[in-house]
Amino acid sequence: MKKLLILLTCVYFINQLTAQTHPEHIGNKTPVILPGAFQISEYLQLLKGKHVGIFANNTSTIGNTHLVDTLQKLGITITRIFGPEHGFRGKADAGEQVDSYTDSATGIKVVSLYGKKTKPTEADLLGLDILVFDIQDVGARFYTYISSLQYFLEAAIQANTPLIILDRPNPNGFYVDGPILDSNFKSFVGMQPIPVVYGMTLAEYAEMLLGEEWLPQKVIRKQDKKISIGQILGFEEKNTNFKLYVIRCKNYTHKSRYVLPVKPSPNLADMASVYWYPSTCFFEGTYITEGRGTEHPFAIFGHPSLPDTLFSFTPHPTEGIKDPKFNNKLCFGWNLAAQPAPTQIELKWLLQAYNLFNNKDSFFIRTKTGKYYFNTLAGNDRLMYQLQHGASEGDIRASWQAGLTAFKKIRKKYLLYADFE
Repeated sequence: MKKLLILLTCVYFINQLTAQTHPEHIGNKTPVILPGAFQISEYLQLLKGKHVGIFANNTSTIGNTHLVDTLQKLGITITRIFGPEHGFRGKADAGEQVDSYTDSATGIKVVSLYGKKTKPTEADLLGLDILVFDIQDVGARFYTYISSLQYFLEAAIQANTPLIILDRPNPNGFYVDGPILDSNFKSFVGMQPIPVVYGMTLAEYAEMLLGEEWLPQKVIRKQDKKISIGQILGFEEKNTNFKLYVIRCKNYTHKSRYVLPVKPSPNLADMASVYWYPSTCFFEGTYITEGRGTEHPFAIFGHPSLPDTLFSFTPHPTEGIKDPKFNNKLCFGWNLAAQPAPTQIELKWLLQAYNLFNNKDSFFIRTKTGKYYFNTLAGNDRLMYQLQHGASEGDIRASWQAGLTAFKKIRKKYLLYADFE
């Protein structure tokens, strides 16, 4: 009777949250896309009576309620929270180091995984019976949440602590494009040989990390055999040391155009920014401002020296960027906020900006170590070479095709949702 009461309560709770989040779809034929976190009845039984560690941020919501608050109300003991870039509450600047602290709203210790360390230590997981990963990704290789996922997965395997991934839709999951990362340029903004836009949800990506054995060998050896990933219902454990559970999204496919209910980070303030981010984040490695400090970061970009006949704007400090490029200086460039979402990486803006830039020797930012951050973002040094030597957009795109074809074959093996092609 008690279990039935809990189940009925969860069903009611989910229905209420769904109505709050997508009221315009309730009562018509359009199916509502529900992230994995909404399927409470599918994972609540795994958390009952356990000390739980949750990797989360401001996007970890069920309707208008944070996952942590939801689970606490259902009697789940959350012992530790892990936070990514921008922090657990999602307010820190891009790249800002975040220290561990105690969250004032919940009283729970928050371990920052974007500061002094990016991977949980053995001590961080001590006393935890099970882990939960629930975060909204945007589907670009240089968005650091997939790197955080890999390190969290590695730590869970090494500690032999079960992990539940509450999957969420990929807002850029309807195409695959860009150069494949060269391992010589591996970093926290690109750890695996995937294109810039990889067209997978976080759970699908985790499945690929395991299936392709891309984790370090010292981590892989912790398993008795390759891990089989599936939903909690019907999940086959197959005599593995480590247990991974995936709670899928409902009504989502890779043809979906999922509109994020919460901004995934301070500088991706709306869907225009989310859609253009994979194409324009390259400007972070140049002296062109990528639009932080404007109304539409990554959809607005430019430089003070570009022709004044272009779109004009002035960056100002905003939440998520205390000192944007060309702070309070008039810039000229482009505003793509009203344009349709791209279905490929659009290179023409990068090519135009480079061609219009007067001092091309100063276009790319060189770091203190003498390296170019542009190459770190691109995952190779070929794209910069192509720009400098006048390669056309067609030539650049053609140079990606062999790698993309090979990647798509790998990707197909791990999809949990119907593909776009």
